[in-house]
Amino acid sequence: MRKIRKGDDVIVLAGKDKGKRGSVLKVTADDRILVENCNIAKKHVKPNPNSGESGGIVDREMPMHISNVAIFNPTSGKGDRVGIKILEDGRKVRFFKSNNEVVDL
Repeated sequence: MRKIRKGDDVIVLAGKDKGKRGSVLKVTADDRILVENCNIAKKHVKPNPNSGESGGIVDREMPMHISNVAIFNPTSGKGDRVGIKILEDGRKVRFFKSNNEVVDL
């Protein structure tokens, strides 16, 4: 079970966008994630007339390592570490380490 999933609200801990918040758009297999409006880079795109793509310089979110973000805890208002525990009914859930509150219900 992954500690950070697609759709989670995260806060960036390191890098040029330190302190920014956004939701996770994609999690790749090599422990990299795509966060909306974070780690923006200018990408040079070639025009492709077959698909109707115009060329030029495009701003695009680039992947960052999963260790550079933490899940945002709404009760404390800060980023928090996440653990995994098994409930009485046998479900695996993620919980915040600071206050033992369950992340996903």
